[in-house]
Amino acid sequence: MDQRLAEWGTGVLSLVSDRAKALIQRAEPGLECLSMPDVFPLVHAIVKSSALAMGRRWRPARQELTHAEEVLARHVARAHTMPHSPDAQAHVEAKRAEVQPWEDVQRPYRHHLATLSLTRHPFGSADSVPQTSAQGARQLHTEVEAIAACAHRHALPARPDALTQVRTPLPALAALVDCWWHGVRQDVEPLVLSPQWGPWVHTCLLPMMYGDHQGARTRCRRRQARRRRALEAVRTACERHPLTLRLAPNVLAAWPGWAIDRVTSLQRPSSAVEGRNGLRSQMQHNQRGLPKQRSKGWAVLQHFDGRAADGTTPAVRFFRRTFPALFATVFSPIEVLPRARQRKDEGALCH
Repeated sequence: MDQRLAEWGTGVLSLVSDRAKALIQRAEPGLECLSMPDVFPLVHAIVKSSALAMGRRWRPARQELTHAEEVLARHVARAHTMPHSPDAQAHVEAKRAEVQPWEDVQRPYRHHLATLSLTRHPFGSADSVPQTSAQGARQLHTEVEAIAACAHRHALPARPDALTQVRTPLPALAALVDCWWHGVRQDVEPLVLSPQWGPWVHTCLLPMMYGDHQGARTRCRRRQARRRRALEAVRTACERHPLTLRLAPNVLAAWPGWAIDRVTSLQRPSSAVEGRNGLRSQMQHNQRGLPKQRSKGWAVLQHFDGRAADGTTPAVRFFRRTFPALFATVFSPIEVLPRARQRKDEGALCH
C-alpha cells in the first residue's frame, strides 16, 4: 500500500473501519491519518440496548388495541340487532391508555436516533452555521445520554456495556468535520485571499452548496422541509452579501464549481447496505440467518453494478478495464420463456 501511494504521489486523509486495534494502528502510526469508526455498528448497539426491549412492550399492547377496536366495530355494526355493549368501548379506551405512553416514548427516541446522523455535518441542519468536531461530539454525547435517560426512566433493561461501546468512539466519529475543514483550508490558503473572502466562503458559499447537495439526497419530508428553509435563508444572505454583488460574472461562476467539488468530497461513513454492515442489517431485520449466496450476490452487485457519478463501477476503477453489463450478461443465456399453460375452462365445466 505504501509503495502504491508513493507511485501515485498522494496520501490518505482518513480511514473508515471498525474499532479493531490492528486497523487503528494501521491508520494512525502506519498511514498517519485519521481513524474513524463506522456509524452503523454504533446505531446498531443503541437499538439492541433499548429499542428491542421497547418494541417488546409496545407491539403486544398495539396488537391488543387493534383487536379491541375490531371487536368494538363488530358491536357497532350489529347495533340494530343487539344492544350496544359499553364494556367494548371501555376496553378500547383502556388499551389505548396502555399504548399511548409507549408511542409518546418512541417519538423522542427516534428523534434522538435521527439527530445522531444529522449532527455529523460541517454545517448545522437547521441554520447552516459552520460547526467543528468539538461541537459535533458534544451534541452526539447529548443525544446518547438522552437515549440512556429515556431507557432508565421507563425501566428498560440496563445495558452499560453497549452504551460504553457507543460513547467511546464518539470523538473519533465527529472528527470527520475537522478533517473536512482542513481540506477546505488547504485549498484556500494558496490563494492568499483578503480577509473579506474567508467569511464569504465559510458562511455563504459553502453552506449554500452543501445545503443544495444534501437536500437532494434527503428522503424524509420533514428533513427536506427543514433543509429547504435553511437553504433559502443562506442563499438570500449570499445573494445580498457585498462581496457577491461586486464579483465579476466569470469569477462568480468559477467559485461554485470549487465548492461543489469540496462538498462532494465529504463522505460520511457508513452505509447500512454495504459489506458486513449490510449483512448485519439484514440479520437484524429478518431475525434469522441469511443464505450464504446472498452475501456473494451483494458483493457482485456492489463491485460490478454500483456506479459512481462518472458512470464507472468499483471493478472498472480497480482493474482499469471495462466489463460487460452485469444484468445483460446474467440474462443473455436465458431464452424466450414458454407461455403459461392455458386452462381448459370448457372441459372443466363439462366434467
